Amino acid sequence: MHIREILSGSEPKFSFEYFPPKTEEAVEGLFRTISELQSCDPAFVSMTYGACGTTREATRSLVQRLLRETKVNTIPHLTCVGHSEREISELLECYAGAGVSNILALRGDPPKSPVATKPGDFPYASDLVRFIKRFSDRHGHDFGIGVAGFPEGHPATPNRMLEMDHLKAKIDAGADYICTQLFFENRDFYDFRDRCELTGIAVPILAGIMPVTSLGGLKRMAELAAGARFPAKLLRALARANGDDAVVRRIGVHYATTQCADLLDHEVDGIHFYTLNQSSATVEIFQQLGLRTAFAAA
Repeated sequence: MHIREILSGSEPKFSFEYFPPKTEEAVEGLFRTISELQSCDPAFVSMTYGACGTTREATRSLVQRLLRETKVNTIPHLTCVGHSEREISELLECYAGAGVSNILALRGDPPKSPVATKPGDFPYASDLVRFIKRFSDRHGHDFGIGVAGFPEGHPATPNRMLEMDHLKAKIDAGADYICTQLFFENRDFYDFRDRCELTGIAVPILAGIMPVTSLGGLKRMAELAAGARFPAKLLRALARANGDDAVVRRIGVHYATTQCADLLDHEVDGIHFYTLNQSSATVEIFQQLGLRTAFAAA
């Protein structure tokens, strides 16, 4: 199903992000997680793609398996750093043949390895979006395209006005929706949404939420989402846990639930959960919001 159909209608949509595990045992664990989260009736799930294609085969294999074994709409990430047009074309041909209808097009980060990264044919995500649209036109396979947004600001673009110009360029190139980086202050998201409207961006914007479930996870979030701001009220609450993992988790889930409730009250188009390949925290949030019960009764 094309993303325009998936995100149509007035009701907010919910989606989940996964990443390719490194072992077969972890892959089976991921599919158990996916099975558990299907009870939340996601509009779609997405599968990440490592820097410079480091998980290319794993991402493709998992996407194909998801299409075979589940009924959920599956969207692979695709990054352009260090990639040639030929490499991207081959992946798009593979996904088109497998029945993939949508792509999340990202610039991506360079690998952490000190080995120099080849320049690639796509300087910006807007170039990748434009290429996917040309591929769609040539092959008669209309890929829906998502792009990233940064409510707290893009770490590589401190000029916030220039940042919005870059985002508008991705939409003008053919993107159908925006999925934001994770954030912990909803006012940052609302400000971002307002600036999108002022810039002339009129596509659905999905809010990225990641519940804190451990102090170690909090540190990983800081590394994964460069520039992410952790509000003092959240840090104070976590400090009161005195290192108790169970208490940290309860605080993190409660905080994320409060965020989601407020987003829903402010008519968010959708919420995209960064699951870290775990199901329990997201399921708890759905339960606390009454969403899972509503889905089960539908």
